[in-house]
Amino acid sequence: MKLPEEGMLLRIFIGESDHYKDKALYEQIVLKARELNMAGATVIRGIMGFGADSRMHTAKVLRLSEDLPVIVEIVDTEENLNKLMPFLDEAVVEGLITLEKIRVIKYRHK
Repeated sequence: MKLPEEGMLLRIFIGESDHYKDKALYEQIVLKARELNMAGATVIRGIMGFGADSRMHTAKVLRLSEDLPVIVEIVDTEENLNKLMPFLDEAVVEGLITLEKIRVIKYRHK
C-alpha cells in the first residue's frame, strides 16, 4: 500500500490496564487495524501522565504504576481510518481520540 502525500494521524490515548473482551485494549486496537488493512500502527508506552481524573500515572521506582499511559498511533487515509471508528466507539470506554491532517514524507512498502 502506498500512502498519498496527504494523510491522517489517528491517536488513541488510553491506559495500559484498559481491556476489551479480556485482552489489552491497545492490543485489540492494533489487531483490528491490521484486520482492516491499515498502513500500520504503533503502540507507545508513556513513563508519566494524567488524564481527565487528574490522577498521576508514573513509572518512577518508588511509585510503580500498573496503569501507565499508552498511545496508539495509526497513519493512513481518512477513508481507511473512518472504517476503524465504529470499533473505537465500542471499545474505548475511557480515553481520548484525536485525528489530524498530516503530510506523509516517506513511506516504503515492497
